[in-house]
Amino acid sequence: MAAVASVSFASIAQSAHRKFSLPPSHGCLVSNFTALKLRSPRGSCNFRSRSVRTAVAVNCASAAAGTRHSHSLGFSDPPTVAETKLNFLKAYKRPIPSIYNTVLQELIVQQHLTRYKKSYQYDPVFALGFVTVYDQLMEGYPSDEDREAIFKAYVEALNEDPVQYRADAQKVEEWARSQSATTLVDFASREGEVENVLKDISERAGSKGNFSYSRFFAVGLFRLLELSNATEPTILDKLCAALNIDKKSVDRDLDVYRNLLSKLVQAKELLREYVDREKKKIEERAATQKANEAVKKLVGGVPI
Repeated sequence: MAAVASVSFASIAQSAHRKFSLPPSHGCLVSNFTALKLRSPRGSCNFRSRSVRTAVAVNCASAAAGTRHSHSLGFSDPPTVAETKLNFLKAYKRPIPSIYNTVLQELIVQQHLTRYKKSYQYDPVFALGFVTVYDQLMEGYPSDEDREAIFKAYVEALNEDPVQYRADAQKVEEWARSQSATTLVDFASREGEVENVLKDISERAGSKGNFSYSRFFAVGLFRLLELSNATEPTILDKLCAALNIDKKSVDRDLDVYRNLLSKLVQAKELLREYVDREKKKIEERAATQKANEAVKKLVGGVPI
């Protein structure tokens, strides 16, 4: 099956201007796709899965009215989706361009539903996955300061620590860069901080205890493979087996993620073209106005 497109973790950046937004027809950046191929400076990983039709958009209204998880993570009465979204809006009050805001709103709904499951337990691989997704979605945002402020507001709206997310993601990234395909899969036989994290995940996932699989976790796994230059398709199978994770779920969710990035690239390109056209129109109008003023001065006998 042929890959639909090739998207790199380093190739998503496109210039965007806050004051412009795409027409409504380009507001949804999520759809279906069939294959995954992500490139890194050190090589490329190509994992293919069967065609999956997965809808990412979540009905916020029905989710907000959903059942609360009364014993999740020690919360006697966890917040609803609507409350989490409201917390985010209160923490970051500036307008967010629709190309970014549409996806952010979908992600915060999904992450809320994972966050307040009874089986949820934070781990650094999940953090790496979320940080990877967020940074790719927000690459090219007009302001670095605003991008970090949005990140902080988003994570804190979920009652978690944005500093911990960044620190853990960086720690796991650094570890992965020092690994090979063999050592990455063979973490159980070695000692170390990240190795122990992976062992804990494997134990929790294998016992069906406090482990809640999510798309962010799947992206975190793939990021480990990319950073360690583990390009063989079988490595993902072996890593999933070592972690007691369902490979089919990972394939499905990597498909969803890749499609999201592909759609975002297209939307940002449309936005760039729109901004360029508007800029050109403004320059043409200014030039025409200047020429008209010059003609008026000449007709009036006033030296230029």
